Amino acid sequence: MTSKKLKVEAEDEEEQRMDAKSGSDESSDEENDEAYEGDEGITVDFEGRNPIDPDLDGIKQLLGQLFVKAHIDLTELAGVIVAQNYVGSVLKQAYNDADDDEEDEDMDMGDPCQVVFGVTTIINLANKQELASVRQLKKMIFEKAEKYATELVQQQFRETLEGGSKTTGLLLNERFINIPAAVCVPMCENLLSEMERARTKGMPFAFDYYLMFVKYYQQAAAGDKPAEVIYSNDEEEYFIKDSCASFDYSVQKETTTALAGQWQKKDEELQPFRKVLLIEASKLPGIVATIKNLVASVANK
Repeated sequence: MTSKKLKVEAEDEEEQRMDAKSGSDESSDEENDEAYEGDEGITVDFEGRNPIDPDLDGIKQLLGQLFVKAHIDLTELAGVIVAQNYVGSVLKQAYNDADDDEEDEDMDMGDPCQVVFGVTTIINLANKQELASVRQLKKMIFEKAEKYATELVQQQFRETLEGGSKTTGLLLNERFINIPAAVCVPMCENLLSEMERARTKGMPFAFDYYLMFVKYYQQAAAGDKPAEVIYSNDEEEYFIKDSCASFDYSVQKETTTALAGQWQKKDEELQPFRKVLLIEASKLPGIVATIKNLVASVANK
């Protein structure tokens, strides 16, 4: 795909992101005591690019923050994303202006260790059902659904994931926290275009439903203060609104802490959850259009 440069405001958390990329769990007490205190931001140019082999670890890291401590082979799942690089994008910091018009083939020869800030892609779960990671993902969904979903919702998930008459794609829209929703629009628009192009070539990217996981945090009601829900990716609220079935489960036991927004010392601890969605495939273009209009209206204010 042709790289799309996106100028957005992102919080200055580069060091934390680099630590996450390296997978290092080492931190001193002094480092843990330090937290972002201000509200200043920096301007960062991002671009969507085709996944390449050196991106595998970065993609795996992003999958790990979505499927936290789940028994899923994330290396295999990340490998699928890299292998089908004709559909889907990774979000990276842009090259300098002199490189803007270069084709991706030339850009891929750049720094292979550049951080993967996000990934937007689709995986055909029916086409990849023989993979261990896909079987593990489905098993996890059914186990969670039995605990937290109604019988009707359980039936909907089984029909779309195991019925055989429907084709469901795993829709991934994952990125580091504090990267604004503006980046979602070109990434999702490009995904829609790439899927259409793949379908014209006879590739298996025609779907009836999309399966999606949404990260959010909840603070319980206290006194006159109502319960509050905060989405990691703001735009995913609109995926939820157009979903046809969903259920929620807590990942509090799998995580050590969950802080709101900007990692400030004054932030209150929140309870982390996942919401699992089924979305009719025909709804996706409209969802992306809605998000695009909202992003544009905010930018024009």
